Amino acid sequence: MPKQTFLNLPEQKRQNLMKAAEEEFARVPLHEASIANIVKTAGIPRGSFYQYFEDKEDVYFYLLQEETKDRKLKFIHKLKEHNGDIIDAVTDFYYEFLVELPDEQELDFIKNALLNVTHKIENAFMSMFDENQTSEYTNEIVKLIDKGRLNIQSDKEIFHITQIIIAVAFRNFVEKFSRELSDKEAIENFTIEMNLLKNGLYKT
Repeated sequence: MPKQTFLNLPEQKRQNLMKAAEEEFARVPLHEASIANIVKTAGIPRGSFYQYFEDKEDVYFYLLQEETKDRKLKFIHKLKEHNGDIIDAVTDFYYEFLVELPDEQELDFIKNALLNVTHKIENAFMSMFDENQTSEYTNEIVKLIDKGRLNIQSDKEIFHITQIIIAVAFRNFVEKFSRELSDKEAIENFTIEMNLLKNGLYKT
């Protein structure tokens, strides 16, 4: 995670460095990325980079964390839009990510992450629904999900349901990029799997 010196920078300087890092990680996966390219694009000395982050992995996982934060807020919005129907919310969320995401560089950054996934990268994505979280975000998710639709006995089971759903979504994202599926093919596959889950998880 970033050092305090990075957090103390003016907003514009922080954004410039993050954009430079995202550009490099969108160009190549983490193991091929170059700090030299990041600092050149950001217009800062190499020494300054190490005042802000330990290494390229540090800035990479900070970017993933920030990406996940943004997705969390969007998912809450989707849950509200779909009146607590978690599967409809996730399906809409998946569709919007693939079809309506306007930032090509952001998409390439995520694509590189998913095509070179490690356990640590997977955990960063899966942290959207962490069973051990007691955060305000997690509590908000539990409150928003319409439990009356679900075949569950307790709130604890909601975490298991969300883990199953996000695991299916994560696998579909990886498959979309690894098999070079069109958006239409990926969405059709995902919709079929979400409907199968709905048939098992929802009350009839």
